[in-house]
Amino acid sequence: MSIKRIARHLVQHHWRAKQIFPQAVLDRIEQAIKRGEVTHSGQVRFVVEGALDGRPLFRNQPARARALDVFSHLRVWDTAHNNGVLIYLLLADRDVEIIADRGIDAKVGTEGWETICRAMEAEFRLGRFEGGVISGIEAVSRELEKHFPKQGPHANELPDAPVVM
Repeated sequence: MSIKRIARHLVQHHWRAKQIFPQAVLDRIEQAIKRGEVTHSGQVRFVVEGALDGRPLFRNQPARARALDVFSHLRVWDTAHNNGVLIYLLLADRDVEIIADRGIDAKVGTEGWETICRAMEAEFRLGRFEGGVISGIEAVSRELEKHFPKQGPHANELPDAPVVM
């Protein structure tokens, strides 16, 4: 366990996420998700967590493991076509993780998701958080449209609103 990581998480607590992602930005992110879901039958969720605390932090839980927990907790896996995708941002670690259900993950693969994550992280390093998230949502939506194009009406199985933890 790194003392530096613990300090970063304790100092950059949850206020940072609300500062970078005020309600107006969250509303625009939600609209980007809605626009994408018009083109495909997949489900996209975006979660930003300012910092880990408690047990996850002191167990030194990596962002990927935390993203898997959030994926499960929000039931992103619970879609008719197994094509739910979670975009998870852990601000304190400056780490983006994409967790995809087996239906879409088998088609895009780790390398495809990593490419999207790295592009988002590059935008974040330049201070362009809103643009980075929206670009990431658009990239995920293109993959979903390619492999799960919308065919007729379908229910919106998961909420489109971003989650700030």
